[in-house]
Amino acid sequence: MLHVRIAGLSLDATTEQPVLLLVPEDGSGAENRALPIWIGHAEATAILLAIQGIEPPRPMTHDLMKAAIEATGHAVSRVEITRLEDGTFYATLVLRGQDREMYLDARPSDSVALAVRFQCPIFIAEEVFEEAAVVVTDVDEEDEVERFRTFLDHVDPADFMS
Repeated sequence: MLHVRIAGLSLDATTEQPVLLLVPEDGSGAENRALPIWIGHAEATAILLAIQGIEPPRPMTHDLMKAAIEATGHAVSRVEITRLEDGTFYATLVLRGQDREMYLDARPSDSVALAVRFQCPIFIAEEVFEEAAVVVTDVDEEDEVERFRTFLDHVDPADFMS
């Protein structure tokens, strides 16, 4: 497994769908590559709020999930993005309790939103990274976050309705 960090959130220029960029931690030998994962607007908002340390007046879904996990005496100890099938990424939440670990199937976007809240590491299976990573030039994290913030300022809540 390759230890990664969030390099930023961006918007796909064509679809305006959020893209989560994950890059290897220093020393991996793959620093010039990033794994892009297209995610939903709500999950991108949840990740961005947690990264910025913004606490909404009422708990959002991922805040509620964190509270529920903690209420059971567990914590998310790590997130693993384990496979890629037909363009869909799969992840596992690893929960640690007093006497055991539990593994839960989850979407990568939800997993990353919880990883930020639990301040736990994110890992990607090396074969997944090799298959889906792209070569990047310098990623200006502040510019990407600002672009996403601007998008959020102008998005209509109706855009989130199915």
